[in-house]
Amino acid sequence: MPYANPRVTLVDHPLVQHKMGILRQSATPTSQFRTLVRELAHIEAIFATADLETESYEIETPICRTHAKRIAGPKLAIVPILRAGMGMVDGVLDLVPSARVGVLGMQRNEETHEPEPYYEKVPVDVASRDCLVVDPMLATGGSAIAAVKLLRERGVDNIKVMVLVAAPVGLDALLAADDQVHIYTCAIDEGLNDVAYIVPGLGDAGDRIFGTVA
Repeated sequence: MPYANPRVTLVDHPLVQHKMGILRQSATPTSQFRTLVRELAHIEAIFATADLETESYEIETPICRTHAKRIAGPKLAIVPILRAGMGMVDGVLDLVPSARVGVLGMQRNEETHEPEPYYEKVPVDVASRDCLVVDPMLATGGSAIAAVKLLRERGVDNIKVMVLVAAPVGLDALLAADDQVHIYTCAIDEGLNDVAYIVPGLGDAGDRIFGTVA
């Protein structure tokens, strides 16, 4: 049964389905995997930015003066979760080169077993921007929840999370943790295995992007 929630958008464009099939294959080499992640992030970002605020302004064409539209305000901040999220950044920047980029590093607290930021660098005006949190995988949802919570604490109102593959349990957890966040994903998989990897998934996205597969 399809995952039904108005705050989850499944980007199932035919090109996305085609590229996801190649991305999932274990034989796909690092260089191609990295390129596909960038391309998928680019396509997904088109959907995730569809509601950006615009303003009208006057331009001169070769024929006459007319009105056009442009993005209003400070535009976007892209916030990748280290390290795999870095693989999606350029795909969004290809579409919105004026976007600012923040970085969040997450690690597990050995006492609480919850993810905590170990590194944070976001634009100084992040509270006035729409934020796209990017990370290829949404498994348990812990890192995404922590990232969204941190950005809320920094005053960000409009937060979207872009992933390539999501597990239903991760979607449930993130939607429950924040009642405003919108999630974009290229696939919603069956679930998690006993070590919290998404099934069928695509393996460790960070290792596959950066070529550190054992």
